Amino acid sequence: MLSAPHCVEDVMTKTVVAVALHARFKDIVTAMGRWNVTAVPVVDGKGRVVGIVSEADLLRTEELRGTDQVLTDRSPDAARAGAVRAEDLMSAPPVTIRAAATLPHAARLMARRHVKRLPVVDAQGFLKGIVSRADLLKVFFRADDDIAAEVRDVLDRLFAGSAPAVRVRDGVVTLGGAVGDSSLVPLACRLAQAVEGVVVVRCELSAPSGPTTDAAAPS
Repeated sequence: MLSAPHCVEDVMTKTVVAVALHARFKDIVTAMGRWNVTAVPVVDGKGRVVGIVSEADLLRTEELRGTDQVLTDRSPDAARAGAVRAEDLMSAPPVTIRAAATLPHAARLMARRHVKRLPVVDAQGFLKGIVSRADLLKVFFRADDDIAAEVRDVLDRLFAGSAPAVRVRDGVVTLGGAVGDSSLVPLACRLAQAVEGVVVVRCELSAPSGPTTDAAAPS
């Protein structure tokens, strides 16, 4: 049984093409084409990530070079139109993430900052890898049987060895049957949803049917 990815380090690409601050426009384009990537991290002389250059950055620069708009020498657009090196082309500061970060955290960060990839860095800012949207989706390649086994294991501990029925199809988890403590149902659904590879949880759990007798209080 394959273990599920739990953090960015489990899914990130560890072989990463990066460019130096002095890398020229054409060199950056060549690197992107050779490695079939749409963005590259920019590193300083010590290997720390200081920015990122994307296709959008390069195209924006070309767009400005071809405009008929009159730009003053102090205009930010004028400076960008004349940019030929990574240090002037890059977006900075870069949006980065640590290898130990969870996959949901990485997904939220990408969505919030409107980026498609994140350089992965260590505590000192040195490049360790890169994670993309496609990498985050790898978790959903997990087999249904593996997901079901982990959900059962989690719920077996929650319900003290009497886990409810678990069915998984295409990543959709269905929990069914009666449970002794109905107050645990919301928690059970949350724990199942937290298992890597789960798309959604359908909760059909119920309390045991029939009359129950409360234990007499001691006198």
